[in-house]
Amino acid sequence: MESIDLPRQFARTRRFSLGVPRGFTVSPDGERVLFVRSTAGDDPVGRLWLYEDGAERVLADPRALGAEGPVPEAERVRRERARETTQGVVAYASDHHARVAAFTLGGALWVVETAGGPPRRIRTAGPAVDPRPSPDGALIAYVCDSALRVVGADGTGDRALAEPEGAAVTYGLADHVAAESMDRQRGFWWSPKSDALLVARVDASAVRVWWLSDPAHPERPPRAVRYPAAGTANAETSLHIVRTDGTRTAVVTPERAADHPVAEQWTDDAFDYVPTARWDAHGPLITLQTRDQRSVHLLEVDPETGRTRLLGRRHDPAWLELMPGTPLRLESGRVVRHGDVQGRTRGLWVGDTSTPGGLEVREVLAAAGERLWFTASTEPTEVHVWTFDHAGHGPGPERRSGTGTLKQISSGPGVHTAAVGGDTVVLDSRTPDGQTVTVLRGGEPVGRIAVYAEEPVVTPRPRHLTLGKRELRGALYLPSWYEPGSGKLPVLLCPYSGPGIQLVVHARAWWTVVAQWFAEQGYAVLIADGRGTPGRGEDWAKAVHGDQLTPVLDDQVAAVHAAAERFPDLDPERVGIRGWSFGGYLAAGAVLHRPDVFHAAVAGAAPSDLRLYDTHWKERYLGHPDVRPAAYENCSLVAHAHRLSRPLMLVHGLSDDNVLPVHMLRLSSALLAAGRPHTVLPLSGASHLLSQEDQAANLLRLELDFLNKHLKPTARPAHAALPGGHA
Repeated sequence: MESIDLPRQFARTRRFSLGVPRGFTVSPDGERVLFVRSTAGDDPVGRLWLYEDGAERVLADPRALGAEGPVPEAERVRRERARETTQGVVAYASDHHARVAAFTLGGALWVVETAGGPPRRIRTAGPAVDPRPSPDGALIAYVCDSALRVVGADGTGDRALAEPEGAAVTYGLADHVAAESMDRQRGFWWSPKSDALLVARVDASAVRVWWLSDPAHPERPPRAVRYPAAGTANAETSLHIVRTDGTRTAVVTPERAADHPVAEQWTDDAFDYVPTARWDAHGPLITLQTRDQRSVHLLEVDPETGRTRLLGRRHDPAWLELMPGTPLRLESGRVVRHGDVQGRTRGLWVGDTSTPGGLEVREVLAAAGERLWFTASTEPTEVHVWTFDHAGHGPGPERRSGTGTLKQISSGPGVHTAAVGGDTVVLDSRTPDGQTVTVLRGGEPVGRIAVYAEEPVVTPRPRHLTLGKRELRGALYLPSWYEPGSGKLPVLLCPYSGPGIQLVVHARAWWTVVAQWFAEQGYAVLIADGRGTPGRGEDWAKAVHGDQLTPVLDDQVAAVHAAAERFPDLDPERVGIRGWSFGGYLAAGAVLHRPDVFHAAVAGAAPSDLRLYDTHWKERYLGHPDVRPAAYENCSLVAHAHRLSRPLMLVHGLSDDNVLPVHMLRLSSALLAAGRPHTVLPLSGASHLLSQEDQAANLLRLELDFLNKHLKPTARPAHAALPGGHA
């Protein structure tokens, strides 16, 4: 198979994500593991599986249950926020013991028991969204037409627990900002006793309505999108204790933060955001965040009265990062929180005990007794699974920190994560050779969960580098057929380099495969993670405060120069850049502001007018646009369109409700008004994450054609073998 087939394989496999197990749930006794996976690397239909006694079996196969109907609008939105591109069973939830699981197919609610028997369809009042069994497995809560409802797992007693008071009100769903920018994908949480729920009520009536149409289908009406752009009103989220007997109590929360730090230009101490919520054995636990994101309060809730009690508060002069999995409480009731440790490393704290400085914590995975499971890095390009026993009674080999004991569970270069239950650990490892899922019991491997992802026809061959005075982590991909000294190679940068995502890791991923494919076409492909990316401490992340473009772009320039100095075969007179989302924004910014370095760019789904991006994501870095207009002006692309002197291709999905098409249209209009030639490629029906096979495959080829035209890559010698041994 020739390397030119990679675009089709890339699209057909949904970026090599099909056939990969995910969404693991391990029962508290460690006996059962639930997960979602399709049956092959090109099969887009997810099934629900059970791993038990060393073997896998299918619990629910959508194709055996009948045709899947239309996806309800609320479910479509939920999938878009989660970047879900598959079909069938894409998500599920289980009871506490992982004996009852619930999922939806086309709005129909299904329940299956892990002990055996076929799935049962449960009749509901209408299309069901986000069904979740009660901890005892007797009831299923779900959202239907913006109301929170509950039905017996046996199909009886369907009833509404909370119904919307207006067209813009929902119960039990996450609002746009919570799902898109805070990674809170849900809006209700069961009590451990299964007799009540903590429920988010969202009133979006004050949020500006935008209209998103499909120009390829003018017969269809436009879709209303309530989008809280920077500087405009957010949805109002309140919390309620809703009991299964129909009674409810409002949670009483403070309106503003105490001891809020004063900023130089903009301060807003109103609690606009609810980043996290949970209900554990000690009661409901919530966090509130101010509009300016400089204060977070941790509160426990009295489920009988709705009153709250402050457990802790944090402040930061720039902004407070939200760490997945925190805060939470151990069995003893001690609160686990995250915060700075020595050298501004992000760590975990239990009282006065912390993880050691130099260990950058990424996510808290689980707590068992007084032991924490989490992921962390000592080197930014690797992520490992660790345990921390604050009581100091962890298993060896051990490292002690204060009164705690630390142990690394995973080993070898890679990006590792895990799901935990009892003494069972499901270790999910992405390494340079691919992905494996290993089941551990008592710390020893006892089995594997199969990964059916296709092997890419192009094998990534990264050279991991440390570049420049800031020690930027980079990866360089050269053609497999290239002989050093045989001629100069044009350089192609493929960055993201924005908040929350790292591309330079010791693991094979879809972007490493794509980078190698571009290299095989005659490029030296360089990926570098600069300031603002995760994994390198608080100071590194917050170096973009007030300016999200200049430091990031400077680091890409530094990476090019450092790589060219180290590898004389790289041609600094032929440098291109391509990217998507923040990477697309960076690509366009590169040719606008540094045409001396960058000679052509492909910018996909680029947020070009930063006033049009959402409140939580953009105000975090730049402040309020009415108070700090210069920050938005300097970082936006539209205001600098007149600078363009290099070839630029703009690509955008016309159904994108994250970075709306208005970004591309306004930038293109400004370029046209300034008389600057450019290329525009609109993608009909495409959202922020491309899922249509033809679009995803051919877009790579069109990008290559555009770059080839302007950068003239080095030709592969006729005698050189293609990757995979093909002549």
